Parts: sequence; C-alpha cells; structure tokens
Amino acid sequence: MSSRYLENLNEEIRQYFDILSPEFPDWLLEYIETPEMQRIDGTSMSCGNDYSKVFNVRYWYSNLDHSVGVALIIWHFTKDKKQTLAGLFHDIATPTFKHCIDFMNGDSEHQESTEERTEQIIRNSKEITSLLKRDGIKVEEVSDYHIYPIADNDTPQLSADRFEYTFSSGLVFHRVWELDSIKEIYNDVVILKNEDEIEELGFNNIDICERYINIISKLWPEWVSDKDRTVMQFLADIVKSMNIKGYLTIDDLYNLSEKEVIDKIINCEDKYISENFMKFQNATSVYGSEVPVEGRYCISVKGKRRYIIPLTKTDNGIFRINEVSEKAKEDIDNYLNIKHSTYTGFDFDFKPYNF
Repeated sequence: MSSRYLENLNEEIRQYFDILSPEFPDWLLEYIETPEMQRIDGTSMSCGNDYSKVFNVRYWYSNLDHSVGVALIIWHFTKDKKQTLAGLFHDIATPTFKHCIDFMNGDSEHQESTEERTEQIIRNSKEITSLLKRDGIKVEEVSDYHIYPIADNDTPQLSADRFEYTFSSGLVFHRVWELDSIKEIYNDVVILKNEDEIEELGFNNIDICERYINIISKLWPEWVSDKDRTVMQFLADIVKSMNIKGYLTIDDLYNLSEKEVIDKIINCEDKYISENFMKFQNATSVYGSEVPVEGRYCISVKGKRRYIIPLTKTDNGIFRINEVSEKAKEDIDNYLNIKHSTYTGFDFDFKPYNF
C-alpha cells in the first residue's frame, strides 16, 4: 500500500531502515498512519536539541521514526506481529520535548515518568483498536513492550529500543558512524540466551562487538553532557512556567506537536517567557561550574546513564563483552567514571516560575 510516511521519509533514513529490515512489512503501515502515531512525528528524538544552536542537528528525526526503527528491528529478528507492534507503540504516549518533561517532573535520572498513558491512548484510538481487532490482537498484548525482552530489557542489556536510539543518535545527532558501519555491525547481531536463560540480542563475533562498544562509548557522554542536561532542563523550566501561568496545559503536551508548542511560547503575552526562550534559541554554549552562579540561568541536575554491555559469542561460550575484552571493558569503565559539572547553565538570567 502507499504511505505518506514512507513517501516523505529522509533518504538516508530510508536506507537506514532498509538495513534494519530489508523487508518492510506492509501490514505495519496502516498502524503507522493512525493519528496517534502521526502525532509523535511532530516530536523530535533529540529531546530539544533541534531548537538550540548549542547543537548542530543534521536533520529532523522524529519519535515516530525511532518507533518505526524499533519495530523493524523486532520484526527482523522475530517476525512476530505482537512484539513488533509493542515496539511501534512503546513511545505513543511521548509528550512534546520527550524526556525534557521527565526533567520537569523531577525524573531526570530514570526518565520514566511519562509512560503511564500508553495503554490509555491505544484503547482510546478507534483506528488502532479496529486494526487490532481485525488482526486478532488484544490491547494488553501490545501496550507494554517491557514484556518482550527482544524489544526492551534492563540496562545494560541490548534491546531493540536501545539498539535503535544508539544507531540513530550516532547517525543524525552526533555522527559517530556512517551507514556502512551500521550495516556491518547490525548484520553480526543474533539472538542469544543471557545469564538468566532469557533471549537477548547479542553479537556473533567478538571483534564486531568490540568495535560497536568503541564507537558508542564516544556517543554515551553526549547524552549526559553539560550542554545536553542544560538544554533539557531549560525546556522543562519553560514548559513548567507556561503551565503555571496558564498558557499551556499538560494535555497540550500530549496533543500538540513541538512546533505548535513553540509557537505558543514565542507568541506568549508574557514577554519574560518568550524573550528568554529566544535567548535560549540563540545561545551557542553552556557553562559548567562547581558552585552556583548568580545572575545567570543555573541548574544542578543529573542525567540518565545510558550504556550497553552486550553479549557476544566466543570459542568458550557466551559472555558479556567486558568479561572477555579488556579494550571494551576500558571503554565502558571510562564512560562510567566520567565526572560532570555540578552546576551548568546559560549566560543569561532566567528563573522559572514556581507558582
């Protein structure tokens, strides 16, 4: 069937999806085209990085793109519709600015505070429930991807979700690899049994696994960097201020695109909010400090430590890569031991509203 989504897809992402699943399952397209899935096409996977000159984002990569990528990985390895749909729907409840809203909710380290609406959104969708009924699938079989270990599992295991955002972040936002590297790494991946005899994605060859770790260990620090945490917390503070003053509701975050919310911020009659947001848009750097900084926007928050220690096959069995590779262990340990500034911020003064 024809698909507006596929027709409008960035060419590099089209090639990337071809790597994840050379066969694009046609049955998935009807689910992708539902209004609830299309909504998250207006939410970026960058968690606000698109809107500040602190970052140099190559092009738009939406939460829908990520969700489709996760679904394609699951389909490629399982050919199971239920698991694939659970992967597709896993971020259907993602709000505007994504994990910035977790920062607003005081959940910067775990980033799980916005997940509770997933089942509700699926059940309330006439289009999705109709498709599920046609395909003989129950809502509870696709509303929680945590029940499928190939789709999701605990850090630092390798899952489709973790795999996809590592690939796409390293392609679109930080450019640590090209498509040929992704293809070589991805084509080495197989389903293995982990320490608990549970299926988990892993590597067939230790050298490919080492290479994967070496590359992504350069990516991980970006996700907890001073500039990343500052951008995310600032957007959280702007949204919170808009909400407190009655210019934006919490439901707006689940119904509007990021562009629509930004239009509300910029056109807000409260010039303190709108003018500081425009200062944020034009900022090109952040500062780091070990003490609070007066007279400037200043925060102290921790980020979520995202990392992977994959399984790999060896001549002696299946092991975590840090158990059989000193090089990979060093790359992982170096990341886990990184120290960050206690305080970070921008060189303009903004204090969010608290009431």
